Amino acid sequence: QAANNLALPLHNAGYPILGTSPLNIDMAENRETFSELLNNAGIDQPRWINAKNILEVKEFIREVGLPVLIRPSYVLSGSAMKVVFDERTLEEYLKEAFLISKEHPVVISEFIENAKELEIDGVAYKGKIVIHSISEHVENAGVHSGDATIIFPPERLYIKTVLKSKEIADKIVAGLQISGPFNMQFIAKQNELKVIECNVRASRSFPFISKVTGHNYITLTANVLLDNPPTKTYNTLDTKYVGVKSPVFSYNRFKGSDPVAQVEMSSTGEVACIGYDILETFYMSWLATGVNLKGKTILLSVHDRFKDKLLPIIRALYKNGWKFVATEGTHDFLVGFGIQSKCVFKVSDQIEPNIQKTISNKEADLIINLPYDIYSAASDTDGFAIRRLAIDYHIPLITNFQLTEMLLESLSLYYNEQSKVKSYNEFIGYKHA
Repeated sequence: QAANNLALPLHNAGYPILGTSPLNIDMAENRETFSELLNNAGIDQPRWINAKNILEVKEFIREVGLPVLIRPSYVLSGSAMKVVFDERTLEEYLKEAFLISKEHPVVISEFIENAKELEIDGVAYKGKIVIHSISEHVENAGVHSGDATIIFPPERLYIKTVLKSKEIADKIVAGLQISGPFNMQFIAKQNELKVIECNVRASRSFPFISKVTGHNYITLTANVLLDNPPTKTYNTLDTKYVGVKSPVFSYNRFKGSDPVAQVEMSSTGEVACIGYDILETFYMSWLATGVNLKGKTILLSVHDRFKDKLLPIIRALYKNGWKFVATEGTHDFLVGFGIQSKCVFKVSDQIEPNIQKTISNKEADLIINLPYDIYSAASDTDGFAIRRLAIDYHIPLITNFQLTEMLLESLSLYYNEQSKVKSYNEFIGYKHA
């Protein structure tokens, strides 16, 4: 991001800048001018305001409802962004977390629940796209793109969504007259697309996309910047394989941190795998992050909103010899459907068998903790205690519902299966940029 911040000052100082005009880079970086560009092009976006006082915040919330995403411009402590689901949390956050004034306005955006997120990475020349790739996130919108598990090419997006996202990208690229790299992020819900942002720069997905497509996006960018654009066209969706990129976290190095992926980026690295089957490739990618799954016992602590949705895959794993340990509510639910589990009490109950001893004795090989609201979790909750214990005792932990679904499906098919390893060239072969 440093280069984008320097582009306009260098331009104003008289230095020539290759590629996209710094004035247009600034148009994309500035939320108000970019929003105006989208409105003029008839492109939908989440509703938002630049609030200068608490009354403006409350008036906006009366209009769009909760939840909302808050992005303070000046932060005294804590995270820079927060998703707020209720009035009480909103009041506390506005009073304690940041100053709000004309000098320090706060961006408040509507937060769209149960929506998919997708990205377009690409290179353009004089307002026309040269090459682009559309990838999807496993996790629903609300997880920072740097913390999301990314699939390319997309396997679970509607064709209409894919085509519409390219149509929108064409308009934005033309509006900004982009010459060089760009990354756009979208929210998709029931075939309705809303633009989150457009970064007129290379993204952290560029290396991943380059490797999976076999086309070097940085080489293409360099050629465009030197006024030497490619003359051929590219079709990056037509592949016989799939790539999955998984984030790597270092929560064990940050004592007391809550190991839940949210709107602010927490990952410290990433790994990727290429394969022919989406579930096998996802499983290999997840294992490649450094997790060690030693056995077939899963500890479950799941909010009611997720239980019915996970029941079929849990039942399939149970029939396949997997064992379950569960907190009281989840245990009662499983037993009610004929799935045996060992009941453990929460840390705060101080009753045996207690989940703290279960985890410290490593009686579970995988821990799944799905709270109702990951955005307002406090350090004094039982959910936080479970998550922190999992990290401190080096037991694989999943806290996202969509990730849980995909992992459990993968385990039912590929646990202890020998993966067929192929070289990169066997998948991709060598392609010129």
